[in-house]
Amino acid sequence: MTNPPEVHPEPLRARLMGTALERVDAAEKVTGLATYAVEHPVEAPLWAWLVQSTVARGRVAVDATEALDHPGVVAVLDHTNAPKLEDTSNGELAILQDDRIAFRGQIVAVVLANSSEAAREGARLVRIEQDAEDAEVELRADNATYRPDKVNPASETDTDQGDVDAALASAEVVIDQTYRTAYEHNNPLEPHATEARWYSDDSGDGLMLHDSTQGVHSVAKALAPMLGLEQERVRVSAPYVGGGFGSKGEPHAHVMAAALAARTAQGRAVRLAVTRQQMFALTGYRTATISHVRLGADREGRLTAIEHQVQEQTSRLREFAEQTAVPTRMMYAAPNRRTGHRLAVLDVAVPSWMRAPGEEPGMFAGEVAMDELAEACGLDPIEVRRRNEPSVDPETGRPFDNRRLLECLDRGAERFGWSDRPREARRVTDGEWRVGTGVASSTYPAYIQSGNAARVETLPDGRYAVSIGSVDIGTGARTALTQIAADALGVDAERIELRMADSSLPPASVAGGSSGTSSWGSAIAAAAQQFRSDHGDEPAAGLRSEAAPVRGAEADQFAFHSFGAVFAEVRVHRYTGEVRVPRLLGVYSVGRIINPTTARSQFLGGLVMGMSAALFEESVRDPRFGHVVTQDLATYHVAAHADVAGVEADWLEEETPAFTPMGSRGIGEIGIVGTAAAVANAASHATGIRVRSIPLTADRFLP
Repeated sequence: MTNPPEVHPEPLRARLMGTALERVDAAEKVTGLATYAVEHPVEAPLWAWLVQSTVARGRVAVDATEALDHPGVVAVLDHTNAPKLEDTSNGELAILQDDRIAFRGQIVAVVLANSSEAAREGARLVRIEQDAEDAEVELRADNATYRPDKVNPASETDTDQGDVDAALASAEVVIDQTYRTAYEHNNPLEPHATEARWYSDDSGDGLMLHDSTQGVHSVAKALAPMLGLEQERVRVSAPYVGGGFGSKGEPHAHVMAAALAARTAQGRAVRLAVTRQQMFALTGYRTATISHVRLGADREGRLTAIEHQVQEQTSRLREFAEQTAVPTRMMYAAPNRRTGHRLAVLDVAVPSWMRAPGEEPGMFAGEVAMDELAEACGLDPIEVRRRNEPSVDPETGRPFDNRRLLECLDRGAERFGWSDRPREARRVTDGEWRVGTGVASSTYPAYIQSGNAARVETLPDGRYAVSIGSVDIGTGARTALTQIAADALGVDAERIELRMADSSLPPASVAGGSSGTSSWGSAIAAAAQQFRSDHGDEPAAGLRSEAAPVRGAEADQFAFHSFGAVFAEVRVHRYTGEVRVPRLLGVYSVGRIINPTTARSQFLGGLVMGMSAALFEESVRDPRFGHVVTQDLATYHVAAHADVAGVEADWLEEETPAFTPMGSRGIGEIGIVGTAAAVANAASHATGIRVRSIPLTADRFLP
């Protein structure tokens, strides 16, 4: 594929953008015709089942004799017979290459059989002997001392401006507290799954994958060099994905297991579906965090110093550093500022992305600390935020293109009835329930990923085929991109045939960082503009153009962030400590809304997920072995229908043409940010008990 021309896409006139176009894939989904990763029809597939280690560190020997005697078992792969990889630098993906065990739950063998049942039974028959070694598996404040070079996504580990210690020493009001968030697991509805087939043709070997992924090109890019293939020889397809929340943003070990199994299967396709229990060891998670926050202010609540030091964990197998303190760098004005990240390097599975990595746990700490500052100064929590509103981005010094946080707070306060809120805690009761309200700010950076391109071609029936290798993980991207393409080409949505989710299509970045619509939509706008330039307004059938977007110089002059305000009403039972959230409201400033129906769904989903983190979600780890013991949805609790009462989302009407030709900024993650803090602040207002860690379990509110 030749490099497409680079185009500065012009702002689009909104015709379909902003309207509630029904999901273009609705019929396939509600009728069961949508094919997910291991549902694609193939002839006589083999089924794979994983055998996992039961120690956190050591060496393993595998005896597959009994398994191979099973009539349905075809093969068992382990480190003695699995294909050797050309590149093993990615420790998470370099499985079955030696006898080392790096964490409990690591893949040590893969059983291939003619049915899923035979594969599972064969896995039970595999005997493993493990020579356990001393392991360190528990995150503590005294062992998180390693300083990473960078934190995701390539942000500086530490920042230091001014003299924080002197400012804190002279401050009239000081908040000095530690805040903790729990381990969390993503748990999308569709577990991770892959269907793989190795093939050979005149060009050599190749690999075809149907994968439940957030980025088909990123899977091909990661696997190809490890397998000794050119990237175009690894084709990845993901037409329908049942959610990801970040966990499918990069390939995990099971994808490589399927690829290695396919290489030994002599042309037969291999299906591998990770069980819900296996997901807790193999497919990523949000690390627990320990945030030490110090705020210095005058008696009027104006900040003079901000410090946010974070401790969290990574894996000895492969480094991942969550950017937990990064939002603190730009949220509020203060002349003296310091942030830092330190890791405990442990014998555990590799952490990964989970919706709003960094922002979700970091803003919990920061926004609860701001609530404590308001309390210490005798101020309304909204007023203390108003007094610390920066005029420019405190981190970069650039002006914000559009910072409407105060408008979000004011609109939310009006809708929520904030003016009736008593200043003091424990003032409102309803029978046996103590009632409180809380607020927190929300923010998320506006990202556009590089390396995107799109193609436009005319079809014989007068429609346009618009192609880009992006993935819709259930967010409605397929519908939003159809609307963008229609507006870019000046036609109705019915004349757009959107082709996506295949690595044979023009390159697209991963569905993550709330960057999908901004990145892919800009590419489609550029391709449409190039097409009109090449072929005019009445093109003949069979013509095509391809282009990649180029951002204008104006984009480097501003700091682009989205903002929001979350309001929560919380009720805490005075005798049992039970916590309920009957009302939750989020108001957001995110640029132009492409489709209000799918956008509202994203906001509400984020709010519910944030409430779930506040009240329920905790992956409980065994401190002896490092594995998660709450490894199913019966013991890892998430918010259910009965927990979700009144949840509302609203947004400000606006557009940001300096950021994207659509005027949008991204909405997928901001809804979760700040929500747990709003709930925690409301619980404190209800009870007078300040809880600085989540989840807010009932015992925290009992004597």
